[in-house]
Amino acid sequence: MPVNATLFKSALGRWATGVTVVTTRDAAGAPVGITASSFASLSLEPPLVLFCLGLDSTGCEAFVAAPGFTVHLLAAQQEPLSARFAARGGDKFAGLEHRAGHWGPLLPGCLAALECRTHAQLPGGDHIVMVGAVERVTVADGEPLLYFQGNYRRFG
Repeated sequence: MPVNATLFKSALGRWATGVTVVTTRDAAGAPVGITASSFASLSLEPPLVLFCLGLDSTGCEAFVAAPGFTVHLLAAQQEPLSARFAARGGDKFAGLEHRAGHWGPLLPGCLAALECRTHAQLPGGDHIVMVGAVERVTVADGEPLLYFQGNYRRFG
């Protein structure tokens, strides 16, 4: 019997996740970024991570074509940054502080940034599973931004 999509989404909403913004550059060198909560570590040796990219998401073509990407693990106070990159359309980088990274823009104030060379792209239904080989890591202290039952939450 097929699983009801509404019930399936409701069940998955009961899994608390961290929130990330993933950035890269398109073929012309312009910055591209999305909010992603489907993120996980995959391997310690070699260091691999993955995130799931919706086939209809803004910038999907840029991520698929790019040689790498950067995953930013968001801090509790970065809810506005998550909302900015979750929105459709517009220049998400307009007026936003960032600096050049190896694979894409680096955003300040994050708990961690993982700069990754694209290792694999795997089909995943209405998503592409993007696997990255982690080449550079920066970390900072702080509390994470969480997502649970369709809302942002704070740790603790």
